[in-house]
Amino acid sequence: MKILNFEEIKNDFDERIFENSRADLITKLSKYPSRYIGIFRSSTPRTKLIQNITQSHEIKFGDGFEILIRKLFEKFGFESLKLNRKLNNGDTISFDQLMKKGNDLLFIEQKVRDDHDSTKKRGQFKNFKIKLDYLVANESFDTLRSYIYFIDSSLTKNKNYYISEIEKLRTKYESSINLVYGGELFEHEDMGSVWKEEIMSFLLKWREGLPEFPEINFDLDPNFTFNEIKDLSANTYKKLLNNGEIVETIFPILFPTGDTLKLLKDYFHSKSFSNDRNGKKYKELDLKLIELGY
Repeated sequence: MKILNFEEIKNDFDERIFENSRADLITKLSKYPSRYIGIFRSSTPRTKLIQNITQSHEIKFGDGFEILIRKLFEKFGFESLKLNRKLNNGDTISFDQLMKKGNDLLFIEQKVRDDHDSTKKRGQFKNFKIKLDYLVANESFDTLRSYIYFIDSSLTKNKNYYISEIEKLRTKYESSINLVYGGELFEHEDMGSVWKEEIMSFLLKWREGLPEFPEINFDLDPNFTFNEIKDLSANTYKKLLNNGEIVETIFPILFPTGDTLKLLKDYFHSKSFSNDRNGKKYKELDLKLIELGY
């Protein structure tokens, strides 16, 4: 019998990974136009746009997996605790997974793969230690189990480094601290065959529905695109519309029919009647789109 509901987790993944990807791309185009246009590049603007969206999806995949792992542990009786905490110096730390079952505390620092360079791996372990120190000083528990967890067991680039650093911590803390990959986490937690039967099964089925390439024709569903990007700041759109290269090179790729831009024009027109300073900005955007033929 399946523990996780496929459709529920699929919705979690799709929402976390794919939602707002169009708004994110528009924002990046506005902030960093030179990344997408210009002669000093080995890729075409279309290729760069596809690459950007694909990379964004890869990064957010880890966020989707955090939701999956959290819900799976909750099915086994764990209670998720507040993830964002404030240190005494005012800095904020964010836990990937922090749960409690009875009076046993579970802390998991979770990443997709162990392929970081030397600087990043040291920074990651430093963050792990800061969080562990916080828990020891501020949380009450009978036992504390801590993990550095990498989902993809095929990459173990820094395994020896993490093992060495964990051994140093074990001399300081009277708690369980482990480095685990893939299904090892669930073996340590006596959760049976959930790695194969729940997680791997879900991923294989979920991947069957993934498109070969991300869709970069935003006008295929102009209403969907409009609703996702309409609330970006007026300054974001001002930078875009005043950049001739973006308008001439990128807009025909993202907005080939102009249907989304026409919806934006009407929206900017409605916002232009505001009495605050943004009203003037939206009036300028409205006129700019009219000037561009939308």
